[in-house]
Amino acid sequence: MSSVRRSGRAARILDAPLLLTLPALVGLLLFVGLPFALAVGMSFTNLRLGSPLPLEWVGLEQYTRLLGDETFRRALVNNAYFAAVIVPVQTALALAAALAVDGSFRGRGFARAAFFIPALFPMAMVAVVWELIYAPGAQGPLNAVGQALGVWMPRDFLRDPVLAMPSLMVLSVWQGMGLQMVILLAGLQAIPRDLYESARLDGAGAWSRFVHVTLPQLRNPLVFVVVITALLAFRLFDQVQILTRGGPGDATTTVMYEAVTAAFTRQQVGAASAMSVVFFCVVVLITALGRRAFRQEASTA
Repeated sequence: MSSVRRSGRAARILDAPLLLTLPALVGLLLFVGLPFALAVGMSFTNLRLGSPLPLEWVGLEQYTRLLGDETFRRALVNNAYFAAVIVPVQTALALAAALAVDGSFRGRGFARAAFFIPALFPMAMVAVVWELIYAPGAQGPLNAVGQALGVWMPRDFLRDPVLAMPSLMVLSVWQGMGLQMVILLAGLQAIPRDLYESARLDGAGAWSRFVHVTLPQLRNPLVFVVVITALLAFRLFDQVQILTRGGPGDATTTVMYEAVTAAFTRQQVGAASAMSVVFFCVVVLITALGRRAFRQEASTA
């Protein structure tokens, strides 16, 4: 009888993780899985909002058009360019900030808050503020400072084909770095101090301790930060919608911006669904490759 009670208790303990994760799994299915399945289905149709044409099954026609659409290909390149710069730069700056505020010094709380506060603001508000900073001519603060220092003449950052995307990168790094800093700071504080003491006794300098103690111990937080930063970078939309509208030309257009424009401006729901499906597959592929690369690096270290 006691063995039966023990087996029943063990079964309840094993069921506990499933019960705890069940609400999250249901939410994921309802708000991610189901919409994605609907997008896949609509991508095989010619669905248009308000169109008098009957709904028809067009198969892979939407995807064929996307492959031949120069604007969509440019949007993919812009997304890749943005992520390729943002992920390493923002991660490196977040790690540097976390290392800077990890020690004990006067004003440590203020320094941590100063780095983290921008992450509390919504990107839409940040974009509006930076639009004022980037204002063309001498009335823009950035242009005024650059002209006063003799660094550059006043220019229109958001309408320059070369400077528009880097300008979006700067404000994105400024807004997002604080969240990554907090994650990495928590990882730094979880590192046993005995490891640093042992390294010092072995004669390791500051750089050697960073390379052989800090980075290996931060591997999991760094992988998490890189993956999250990459996903957020590929979701680039708010800055483009508010500041550049994909311009000048197609210099800052992204897949998200093109999908939203196709669905709600041109009312081409089928085409927008196809863009969303392609974008989802690209993000999943890049995330999987990134995690695999980090695992291989950790196994060879």
